[in-house]
Amino acid sequence: MTWRNYRGPVPKLLTGIPGFDLIAYGGLPEGRSTLLSGTSGSAKTVFACQFLAEGIRRGEPGVFVTFEESPDAIRKNMEGFNWDIPAWEKAGQWAFVDVSPHPSQETIISGSYDLNGLLVRIENAARKVGAKRMSLDSLGGVFTQLGDNTTVRNELFRIVSALKELGVTSIITAERTEEYGQVSRYGIEEFVTDNVVILRNGLEQEKRRRTIEILKFRGAPHQKGEYPFTVSPNQGVVVIPLSAIELKQKSTDVRIRSGVPELDRMCGGGFFRDSIILLSGATGTGKTLVTTMFIAGGVEDGERCLLFAFEESRDQLFRNAIGWGVDFEKMEAAGKLKVVCEYPETGSLEDHLIAMKAIVDEFQPQRIAVDSLSALERVATIKSFREFAIGLTSYIKDKNVAGLFTATSSSLLGGSSVTETHISTITDSIILLRYVEMHGEMRRGVTVLKMRGSAHEKNIREFTIDGTGMHIGKPFRNISGILSGHFMHLPPGEIERLREMFKDDGDTTPTAPPALGGPETPEHSR
Repeated sequence: MTWRNYRGPVPKLLTGIPGFDLIAYGGLPEGRSTLLSGTSGSAKTVFACQFLAEGIRRGEPGVFVTFEESPDAIRKNMEGFNWDIPAWEKAGQWAFVDVSPHPSQETIISGSYDLNGLLVRIENAARKVGAKRMSLDSLGGVFTQLGDNTTVRNELFRIVSALKELGVTSIITAERTEEYGQVSRYGIEEFVTDNVVILRNGLEQEKRRRTIEILKFRGAPHQKGEYPFTVSPNQGVVVIPLSAIELKQKSTDVRIRSGVPELDRMCGGGFFRDSIILLSGATGTGKTLVTTMFIAGGVEDGERCLLFAFEESRDQLFRNAIGWGVDFEKMEAAGKLKVVCEYPETGSLEDHLIAMKAIVDEFQPQRIAVDSLSALERVATIKSFREFAIGLTSYIKDKNVAGLFTATSSSLLGGSSVTETHISTITDSIILLRYVEMHGEMRRGVTVLKMRGSAHEKNIREFTIDGTGMHIGKPFRNISGILSGHFMHLPPGEIERLREMFKDDGDTTPTAPPALGGPETPEHSR
């Protein structure tokens, strides 16, 4: 089930909050109250304000009841999200009910306390603007003035009943003391309201990560589990619902050039137009060079290319490209290339994902390169990194754009990259670059490990780098264990015996087994 085909007995109201309506199967249950519970810094107030702001953009006026911050503070704090609250107030679309404490007045609790006066003010404000939505932020501000839990429960029940009679869809925020514990401070709020949504701002491996979970929708379905979200300066809360990703991307057999002719031949004629390519290798093996050639090949074919760099500055990238005969500056001036350089530490992976999607939508490239995933991996947990990789690659594939991602392997000679382990299953092609130590000399090797939907060469071939780029030579011979980093030289007779052992009778292309390699020269055959 998805939010598009939900046809349940409880009607839903689209919140307009990016990503949330997907996991809520079409929004919040209409005409009901939703408890929005979270710890400090989990973005409760932003969510509550955004719920009203998106409603106004859809022609649905709203009322904001504030128990803690003053209306002036809320107006000021929300300016960064491009929500012009004063203009909406002037137009009669947004109304405040101010119940916030004033610093000059001392709160004195004497005798019994009830909310009759508050409910009258809320009702008047709702009727004045014709409210369809309402946010109350937050319950803790008023419940501290009440007595025992029985009074809290009774008064909360009165609030929820009054909101239901007004016919508004409402959000009521509440504090909680820990990320994974009691849902709300008093432990009763979640039982009185129809729906419960939990916001978390957890600390994982010294990194903060915000998530949202729909705990319950009374009488209505929703997605289960936690979903990452971020707070964007221009958008507010943006939920990243991986469960909403659908495997409906179109596929094509159209090939594109990699920028290295011999690599195209190794791949069976180049990369597919909609493929995700992982380029893995140790530092210095030529990953940035292959990325540069990939970009240059696209521009030569008249394609728009987008490069996200997370390890090198623009000046470094442009200098290195010139050293290989590629003029990035000229490509940018012609509108064929856009280079975006950013340190991974400048934001969370959710922030980077939202920003990258926005740039892709604006520039509309035919090729995208990310150099490198390993730089992004170091600023996140394994789970959030994998979610980022899935979110970005699925987004690229949905747009039928070729994507090249580089990853740094964990060891200098051979071995498997940690990044490969986590995202290799979502890539269409994997190219491995490796160092090979021979006779006291470091050489470089390249092999096509994976090419989904196409035959490819299985040899490990030596390549060199000079001022004109990458030059792929002959396969390595007389040596095994290149990929693992445990090299072993073999006599010629043993090589022929192993070839016969690994030979596939149905394969008409005579290739050496993947474990064999070494340039065919008299020096290496000795």
